[in-house]
Amino acid sequence: MARPKTGKAFTASVRDADYRALAEFRYHIRRYLDFSDQAARTAGLEPKQYQLLLALRGLPEAIDPTVGALAERLHIRHHSTVELINRAERNTLVARRRAGNHVMVGLTPQGRRLLARAVEERLKELRVAGPILVQTLQQLITGKRKQSKKRPKPSSR
Repeated sequence: MARPKTGKAFTASVRDADYRALAEFRYHIRRYLDFSDQAARTAGLEPKQYQLLLALRGLPEAIDPTVGALAERLHIRHHSTVELINRAERNTLVARRRAGNHVMVGLTPQGRRLLARAVEERLKELRVAGPILVQTLQQLITGKRKQSKKRPKPSSR
C-alpha cells in the first residue's frame, strides 16, 4: 500500500483510537520490560547481561554464536557487544573460544543457572502480561477497539 504524499492526508487517517491503542501497547511493553529488568537483577544479573545470555541461549541452531551474530541479535554495535561479553566473562557467565577467524561465545554452567532463574520469573510475568499485550496489539492490527466503559469526562470546575 502506498504511503500518502502529504502529512495532512496521513494524519487524517489516524484515529484517536489508534493513538490510544498504540500508547496502551507501548505502556504494557514498558511495564513488562521494567519487570524484566528487575527480575534480572533479582536473579543476580544486570539487564544487559541477561539480554546477552538470552540472545546466546536463544540463537537459532543455524546461527553460530559469534560476536557479530550477538551484536545483530542485541541491536548494538560490535565493540559494545565485545565489552558486554568481556564483563560477562569476568563474571564467569560466558566463555570464548576461537574457531578459525571467528570468536565463539558459550554459556558457562553459572551463566545457564542464572539465566534459567531469570527466565523462570519472566515467564510467570508474561503469562499475566501476555494476554494484555496480545489484546492491545490485536487492536492495533485490526483497528478495532475493545468495547469498554467510557471514562467520564473531567469536570470543568
